[in-house]
Amino acid sequence: MADSNSGTGSYLNLSNLCLALGFISIACSIFIWNYHKDADAGHAERFGIFVGLWAPTFIILSSRLHHPYK
Repeated sequence: MADSNSGTGSYLNLSNLCLALGFISIACSIFIWNYHKDADAGHAERFGIFVGLWAPTFIILSSRLHHPYK
């Protein structure tokens, strides 16, 4: 007999992955902002902000995948 919650595990794995990617995005943004030495410092700042904007997206996706029916 098939389990009715068989897809729940894959949602939780994807939810955990999205949460981890959100925190990795924050760390990468800080790293890029501080350590990206380029001829154009403004480019490093803009790229750091761009990468930092991914974090809320990943964290929201994580929340939605963790509670898919709410």
